[in-house]
Amino acid sequence: MDGWMDGWIKSLRFSLQVLQKLGKADETRDTAFEELVANFNKQMTEGSKVQRDLKAYLAAVKAMHDASRRLQDCLADMYEPDWFGKEEMDALVEDTDTLWLGYHQNLTDKTVLCMDTYLAQFPEIKARIAKRERKLVDFDSARHHFASLQKGKKKDEAKIAKAEEELGRAQKIFEELNVELQDELPVLWDSRVGVYVGTFQSLAGQQERFHKEMSKLSQNLNDVMTKLEEQRQLKKDATAATKKGDGAKSEEANHSESTSPAPKKPGPPPSRPPPRFTPSPDPKQQNVGMFEEEASPPDTNTNSTSTIQKQCEPWSGVNLLDWDVEVLQPVTIPVPK
Repeated sequence: MDGWMDGWIKSLRFSLQVLQKLGKADETRDTAFEELVANFNKQMTEGSKVQRDLKAYLAAVKAMHDASRRLQDCLADMYEPDWFGKEEMDALVEDTDTLWLGYHQNLTDKTVLCMDTYLAQFPEIKARIAKRERKLVDFDSARHHFASLQKGKKKDEAKIAKAEEELGRAQKIFEELNVELQDELPVLWDSRVGVYVGTFQSLAGQQERFHKEMSKLSQNLNDVMTKLEEQRQLKKDATAATKKGDGAKSEEANHSESTSPAPKKPGPPPSRPPPRFTPSPDPKQQNVGMFEEEASPPDTNTNSTSTIQKQCEPWSGVNLLDWDVEVLQPVTIPVPK
């Protein structure tokens, strides 16, 4: 019975709409309310787009979290136990994963759910708007039926009274819905500003805190990597210095062996020149020479030079240390009478 009644009402509404378009029936128009409905549709479209993009951003955050976790796990697995900062590295991996989890959860609770709550009211209001439109058609239909009965040649007071009653009931239902929506739609339209501000402020705050904490972890990771590289370079330099020192010692040993003089072979002692014996002077010739020197004074310049030359010539090229010195006995020269 209810299904048949709903079908009959829909057929009446369709017939009335056709008559209204043809200009054969009055149509109630509310331009102010139509503007409210246009704003509502625009607001719902924009909010749905923000919600869709927020969920896409949340999915991207989850994908980044998964990628970061795999990368951090790879780093922890390949980080050898004897490397510098192994414990710090493991702690950084855990802290990074925890930070990503907290960021994803905060976005879900404080941003996406807030937008979901905001948009949850739109379907109910949309249904009421559609109901108002239907009740407006019913009101126009009841009014048209009541006007038709009043204009008829044969007036049936009972039918007219019943049509009037139906008209009053349809008008009441329509006006109740119309008043409620006219009060709610402007408030809902103004609420979009606060919702957008709260949503994106929450998003910005979560991003700021996340990137601030992530920056600290990234700096710690960079410090560990820098220290690891410094220690590797120090070990490399120490190894190079050790090899260089060993090479220098080996080269020095080879050089000392190559430059050391060969040992001298023992040989015969150096021969000394034979001793020269000085002849004893003839006393007679010495006396004659002395008297001749007293008779004629010698030329000091010529005789001294020649004498020095004669004294030096026999001794030239002779080393006095090679001579065997003999002690000569004093010679007594008789004084001439």
